[in-house]
Amino acid sequence: MRLRTLALAAVVLSAVPAVAQDRATRVRGDRDTFAESLTWIYNDLGEGMAAAREQDKPLMAVVRCIPCEACQEFDDDVARRDPVIRDLMDRFVCVRLVQANTLDLSTFQYDYDQSMAIVFLHPDGTILGRFGTRSERHETEDISLLGLRAAMEETLRLFASYDDVRPSLRGKQPGPAEYATPLEYPSIAGRYGETLDYEGEVVESCLHCHQVREAERLVYRDAGEPIPDEVLFPYPDPTALGLKLDPESLVVVEEVAPGSPADEAGIAVGDRLASVEGQPLVSTADLQWILHQTPSGPAELEAEVGRGDGRVATTLGLPDDWRRSGNISWRVSTWDLRRQAFGGMKLSDLDDERRDELGLGEDSMALHADHVGQYGEHAVAKRAGLEIGDVLLAFDGQEGRMTESELLAHVLRNRSPGDHIDLRVRKADGSVEDARIRLP
Repeated sequence: MRLRTLALAAVVLSAVPAVAQDRATRVRGDRDTFAESLTWIYNDLGEGMAAAREQDKPLMAVVRCIPCEACQEFDDDVARRDPVIRDLMDRFVCVRLVQANTLDLSTFQYDYDQSMAIVFLHPDGTILGRFGTRSERHETEDISLLGLRAAMEETLRLFASYDDVRPSLRGKQPGPAEYATPLEYPSIAGRYGETLDYEGEVVESCLHCHQVREAERLVYRDAGEPIPDEVLFPYPDPTALGLKLDPESLVVVEEVAPGSPADEAGIAVGDRLASVEGQPLVSTADLQWILHQTPSGPAELEAEVGRGDGRVATTLGLPDDWRRSGNISWRVSTWDLRRQAFGGMKLSDLDDERRDELGLGEDSMALHADHVGQYGEHAVAKRAGLEIGDVLLAFDGQEGRMTESELLAHVLRNRSPGDHIDLRVRKADGSVEDARIRLP
């Protein structure tokens, strides 16, 4: 590995503010800064694993989509080894993976709607834990350097007691991957090369992580099959349990929703989720992994909660609709679902105040068209006469109050490409019109 000092990396990062750089500059600048770094192994997991075995250290693999703006500040802090985590990073072999084109899907199974994810591995390849979470909230409510530090400390504890904890890590391991890399998915094959084109259209040559999720869904959609709930609603947020976790600590409960599964299980603010289904948790991402692996429908999850100086065992009971009640509207990959189900519209449920202004009932459908696609298959709704500002009053026979996520699920479970959808729309002038779209 060629050498370049960390000081130079910090200078390069700070010389041009991240917000001022265009995406191509960021991608090329990341390579120029870190490809020869003393403290990072760049885009080579194999070299990283060999170094972890040689040095007998756990490996910290950072997967980062450089062109994406989400988590950019947080990634910069990690890349330049912020003082909050610098001492702990010295105890890991650190690998920076900045392209998803040839990502090993048998190892890196996580929420692909994230633009940054961290996987902690033992030198033998066993996954010790995951870090990285996204939701409809601002990223600072989901991740922080203090939270990463707590995850790293817990990972080092697991590494130090590996022989004892190894059985508890079995549930964290990835299952078989249908496709070895994203390039093998039918909807992606032939569109990207194995490496980024740094001398040409570098951004265009970069396969984004969210495209992996889109490709997974298209396998079912193109086959005319309903998209499974586990694929449509991946990696449920802890809100599915009625929990909000403190992003600055080790899976510590910040809020508990009254009447939620967590509340009924006796979990309280200040408790630490030590393990769920026997798996030790190093972060919220570990909890989401467990939820992702839990089939839709009623379920029970065994949990152990740290409270004071002791631990309390409890059971989380999940209702039948626990997964489908999740919000997927924030996900980048949902844009392709909007093409498939709505002909390119982005919708949001009107609040009660706005419904009163328009004379619409609180239990009726009132989905506002926030965006209407303009090109290709994303313009199907536009060509049918739909406009920004329209309010959907009925869609495919559904007239009751629904969120965008709920309506997406209805259409994608019950309709196929080529089907016609009837809808009723309230226009900006107050008139009501019927329309029909043909699903692409």
